[in-house]
This record gives sequence, C-alpha cells and structure tokens, in this order.
Amino acid sequence: MLGQVSFSLPQLLSSFGGLMSVPTLLMIIVGVTVGIMFGAIPGVSCNMALIMFIPITFSMPSDLAMTLLLAVYTGGMSGGLVSAVLLNIPGTPASVATSFDGHPMAMRGEGGKALGVGILSSFIGGVTSCIVLMLLAPVLANYAMKFGPFEYFAVSLFSLTLIGGLIGDSLIKGLVSALLGMCVSFIGLAPLTSVPRMTFGFHSFETGMSDVALMIGIFAIPELVRFAVDGSSDDGEVIKFKKTKGFGISMREYFSHWKNIIRSDLIGIGVGILPGIGGSVCNILSYIAAKKSSKHPEKFGTGVVDGIIASETSNNASIGGALVTMLALGIPGSATTALLISAMSMHGVQPGPMLFLREPALIYTIFAAILISNLVMIIVETKGINIFARMLLVPNSILLPLVVMMCMVGAYTTNYSMFDVACVVVFGLVGYFMQCAGLPLAPMILGFILGPMTEVNLQRALQSSRMSLTPLFTRPISLFFVILTVISLVWAVFGKRIKAKMQKRGG
Repeated sequence: MLGQVSFSLPQLLSSFGGLMSVPTLLMIIVGVTVGIMFGAIPGVSCNMALIMFIPITFSMPSDLAMTLLLAVYTGGMSGGLVSAVLLNIPGTPASVATSFDGHPMAMRGEGGKALGVGILSSFIGGVTSCIVLMLLAPVLANYAMKFGPFEYFAVSLFSLTLIGGLIGDSLIKGLVSALLGMCVSFIGLAPLTSVPRMTFGFHSFETGMSDVALMIGIFAIPELVRFAVDGSSDDGEVIKFKKTKGFGISMREYFSHWKNIIRSDLIGIGVGILPGIGGSVCNILSYIAAKKSSKHPEKFGTGVVDGIIASETSNNASIGGALVTMLALGIPGSATTALLISAMSMHGVQPGPMLFLREPALIYTIFAAILISNLVMIIVETKGINIFARMLLVPNSILLPLVVMMCMVGAYTTNYSMFDVACVVVFGLVGYFMQCAGLPLAPMILGFILGPMTEVNLQRALQSSRMSLTPLFTRPISLFFVILTVISLVWAVFGKRIKAKMQKRGG
C-alpha cells in the first residue's frame, strides 16, 4: 500500500490554506508557547503538556486536534534548550547534549548566542525532517519494517559503546556510568516474565524507576548540593548576559557548519524512525559524531557552537522520524508519539498504512501543521531570548532552590507519587558523588534509557532463534551495527594513541 502513495504539492498547499484562519493560528501560537514553557521547566516535559491538552481536543475535529497537539510537541522539543543553556539542567532528555557547550557559553556571557544558535538549529532540524517525512515516508517506513529484535539489539549495543567510550574522559569511567544506568533500569518487573527484580521487598520498586526522577536527580540536585557545599555555583558569581540581536550569529557563520547540520539532521531523522529511541538518544549521538569529525575535538565541552548545532538539530529532526513510524506503521517512535496515537484513536483515526489512502487530507494537515508550528516556534523563541536570559540575573541562592522545587513538583506530577520525589533526592546524591569521583553523568542517563530496549530485544531475539546468537552475525543490518560496535570500542581504546602517532608523523 505504501508504495502507491506519492507526495502531492497541491494537497499540501490546500492544507496550508485551511490552517491560515486567525483562530487556528492563535491556537498554534498558544500550543507552541505552552510547549516551550513546559519543555523549559526541568521535569515538566512536553508529554505533560500533551496530557493536559488532549482532553481539550475532545470536542475538536481530528485535523484541528492534531494541529494543536503537534504545536505543543514542536514547542516542547525545542523548549528544553532554555534551561540546558541557562541553568545547565536539561529541560528534557532530548537536550542533554545541549548543556555540554551551551552552559559554558552562558558562563562566558554568551548565553544569548547559545540560545540563538539552538533556536535556529531547532527550526532547521524540524523543517527539514518534515520535508523528509513528506517525501520519503513510504520508503523510510518500509526500511524500518525490516528491523527485528536482532537489529534493535545491535543498534542499542552500538549506542551504548559510543556513549560509554566517548562522553567521558576515559573508556572505563564512561562504561561504568552507562552500566550503572542500565542496572537502575532493571529495577522492577522483568519486561517479558513480570518477575520482580532488585525490589528488596518494596512494592514501590515494582513499577521501576521514573526517567523523569532520574534525569532531575542527576542534573538538578548536584547543582544545589555543590552550591550548598562550596557556597557558589560553577564560577561563584552571577552569570553576565549580553543583549543579543537576532540569533547572535550571522547566517554566513552559522551555515559554515553545514556539514555538521546535515549530519545531525540525518542522525536525528534516522534514529527517530526507530521506535523507542528518539531525541533522548540522537542528540548525544549527533554530539559524539560532531566531536569525532571536528578538527579540534578538545574544544567540545568548553563552549563551542558545534555542540549546540549537533544536539538541537538532531533532536528536532527526530520529530519527523518518529512521525514516520507513527503515521505509516501505527507504531509510536517515542513516548510522545504514543500519546499522539492515543489522541488519534480517541478521534476514531487509526494510524497505519491505510491512513495515507483513507484520510489523505488529515495527513497533509499534519504536514502543514508541523511546518507552521516550526515557524511560530522560531518567532516566539527569538523574541523571548532576552526575556529568558533575565533568569541569569537571579542570584543562585534564590534561583537554584526555586528550580529544584519546580523539579520536585515535576517529579511528583509524573505519577503523583512521593516515591518519585524520594528517588530524585537519592539520584541527586548519587549524581553528586559520581561527579566527585570523576564519572560522567550523561552515559548513566542513556544507559538507563537504552537498558530496557537492549534487554527486551535480546530476549526476543534469543526466543525467536532458540537461544542462538548466530542471526546477529548473519543478518546484514545487525551485522553492520555489530561491526560499528567493534570499531567504536577499538577507537575508544586506541584512538588517542593513533592520533598521537599521526600527529608525530605529520610533524
């Protein structure tokens, strides 16, 4: 069925015209703005905004309902960069890598430029992924259908080696952090057998650890603890901010990074297509790829625009990729698209291959809504750069407790459980002691996210092959990622020696 579908420009233009009424545009503006606000507050993600807006859409036609929800989705994915840059606390898991270079730039008084680069990258990633979605959805969906448990296991294994080996200063520390995150993800009921694991007799552990509680604890609490112990923030003084015109960077300078933009775009789209991975992983993978491809990788983490471009381009590009699997296959590419599928079902719409034939008008309304939402997003965030930056004028003695309080509220409202609040405190202390020991935090987050996917797909693969790993090396796609995994590990171990020898020969 998918092969019979082709892109129609007249139908897209017709959908644009249908969304150009004042009430619809105002609805999109409200949706994007609320999404940005929810994405910017650590722990209060765009998923919570969607949950809040879904009941509001019950009385709307399906096309307007999807338009509003996609506006919230677009704003929420981009909003996470605000707190990542200004507070060094990612608003969403998709903006973890943004903080690596965004916050150091803010510490130098270049917070406006860091926000501008992130906003522009978010816009480009969102628009280009939508174009790919429109033109190549059937092809990409057919390709994604070839992935089985062995392929997903190989992809997650490859991702873990990249995270463990390249984010930290050493392979051992990076892998220890990633494995610690995986161990935390195993707490609760086993995914296929429902056998309790590492619950220690407490029923609260059976539901597993909340990713929101882990993310808030690891990134937010150590900042407050360090402030309480040292009596200062990272540099002991309020960050200075220079008022920024436009994006804080010329178009010529920005597009001089075109290779990074294209590479990050492709990573975001490709990873977004794979169900269950999404922006949480692709932003770090793109950051790693940018660092490996740079002539000056040692500058990453000190405040360079390359890192922000890589992270924000890819995480917004993952929106289009995730929507490919949602629309063409009816499979959620992320937790957010799972909510969108639920909303569509409430309106009597079943996503999948037949949707392209039965309701093409809705498909093209979705395409148009994403493009318009990205345009609104870049306008709203650009106008708000200097407003966002005023947060930096608030002393850390006031700002950090307020942020942590909002984080606690965000953790509580995820499941309305004080257990999640307690987890935030515990994970926060773990994060603080990890920093004291020199262990990087990002691999733990990604280990936690990839742990369940790795475990479930390994179990399914072994069940389908009668406990044999042979298909992992005989299936072309899984073999490809196994080879990449080996190359990644070899480079992580011997990369510095190889570079040193090459530099000596060059000298």
